[in-house]
Amino acid sequence: MRRRRFLKRATATAIGAAAITESSKAPARAAQRSGAKTPKQKILTDRAPRPIGPYSQAVVAGNTIYVAGQVPADPATRKVVEGDFERQAVQVFDNIKAILAAAGASFEDVVKVNVYLADLGNFAKMNEVYRRYFAEDGIYPVRTTVGAELLPGYSIEVDCIAVK
Repeated sequence: MRRRRFLKRATATAIGAAAITESSKAPARAAQRSGAKTPKQKILTDRAPRPIGPYSQAVVAGNTIYVAGQVPADPATRKVVEGDFERQAVQVFDNIKAILAAAGASFEDVVKVNVYLADLGNFAKMNEVYRRYFAEDGIYPVRTTVGAELLPGYSIEVDCIAVK
């Protein structure tokens, strides 16, 4: 019981101290404490495959853009692109590029990437394609790459988070 009270007081104190030292952010922090929500904005572009389920291509909340997992589908036909792994990976990153652009961002704004590979044997090939989209400025986004069972015909899926 004492521990809960201590943590609760510490959290309140930390928020109060931050509001004093960062006066320009005080209204936003006050809104967070009062339970006010940051408005969300849905992003939808015809330059990437339209969602086929109950989700958005991306959502902007505050200055953060959350891009849904993109698969190697052609935006015009919604069908998986034919060809090798490289062609599918390029399509995925082109889809993400279009969504980021619709949100007023680019790959330079991406801070987190999740890559899902149907075959981890494609890891090196994925890295080759990945480097084409993320310029080496000394700070690549953080990334997680995992093997996953994807829908039939899809060899890669990627989602990301960007901050403007």
